[in-house]
Amino acid sequence: MSLVWTTDAVPEGERLAYWRDAVGRALVPMTVTAREDGPFSGRVTTGRLGYLRISTVEADPQRVSRTPAQIARADSDHVAVGVQTSGTATLLQDGRRSFVGEGDLVVYDTARPYVLQYPRPFSTRVVHIPRRAVGLPEEELRRVTGTAIAGTEGSGALLASFLTTLAMSVPTCSPAVATRLAASVVDLFATLVDERTPADTLSPAAPRHHLVPRIRDHIDRHLADPGLSPLSIAAAHHISVRYLHRLFEDEGVTVARLIQRRRLERCARDLTRRDTAAPTVSAVAQRWGFANPAHFSRVFRAAYGRSPREWVRSGSFI
Repeated sequence: MSLVWTTDAVPEGERLAYWRDAVGRALVPMTVTAREDGPFSGRVTTGRLGYLRISTVEADPQRVSRTPAQIARADSDHVAVGVQTSGTATLLQDGRRSFVGEGDLVVYDTARPYVLQYPRPFSTRVVHIPRRAVGLPEEELRRVTGTAIAGTEGSGALLASFLTTLAMSVPTCSPAVATRLAASVVDLFATLVDERTPADTLSPAAPRHHLVPRIRDHIDRHLADPGLSPLSIAAAHHISVRYLHRLFEDEGVTVARLIQRRRLERCARDLTRRDTAAPTVSAVAQRWGFANPAHFSRVFRAAYGRSPREWVRSGSFI
């Protein structure tokens, strides 16, 4: 469901105060100053897409700033990625000053002070990504925050086009589709960061020391769920699928292969039970997330050199 705030029905003398409250609710609390005398007008539409918030802002010239006091009162941090659909802007953050032209991307961190100046009427589409979902080391993220990126080439063009189209789809998405689309946005953003990060400075897994064990534990606890997949695991940990795979680059196994291997180990164990209530091969396969018996038999033979029934007859164990 989308929410809309507009100054259209607000008395002229109250519009700016209304607008400050509206953008604070739709985006993050900010200080807003009109750049021109006379009546002010603005409209902001916002909606959820999975764990993302996507907003469209159309307004008269203004200056907005995010102050340390406003940041201190925040209960969560986001990375904002905007597409300047009309007009221009100037972004100031971390000592950088970036001009944002029509069609450009702009990236800023809501956890650090920034200023955005719009010298004439403008419109922009902004997606707020929770910091925990970005899954990138701070030093890599800071290479793009406080900057404007051309929306005409490389990953910038893909992300700009995707966000522009996505804003119109938010109200109609089912929860499952919304989660997949949100993950796609984060993947594209991570690709954009990689594109602008020199290869010799990449730090692939700063949080790996705690994320990988947590993910392995999550896999073991959800092996019985047929829907367990890289996509569901990434969503559960608020990271992109791309970053999930990146975390496992040095683990010697892909995420999908790890899921399959752990399921096979559980199946092989259960198939060697000696009690009279030992389950059938198909029951064991279904218990541990294998929905297709033929597929289970193929991967089991590939892993252990014999079919599940041969395994039971031989009394093998692991």
